[in-house]
Amino acid sequence: MAKTIVVKQVGSPIRRPAIQRQTLVGLGLNKMHRVRELEDTPSVRGMIAKIPHLVEIVEERG
Repeated sequence: MAKTIVVKQVGSPIRRPAIQRQTLVGLGLNKMHRVRELEDTPSVRGMIAKIPHLVEIVEERG
């Protein structure tokens, strides 16, 4: 079983640079308080690291 992480959007993309909004969409998030379970890969971790003020890691599984 692959390792996964649960990510929650806690910040609004309003008045943020377009690249930050695109990163949120790439993670599958676009509205406040949405939660996604994503595969724990270096690319996903890098995307989360680019927008730590907009998302939080709720849980790590696996």
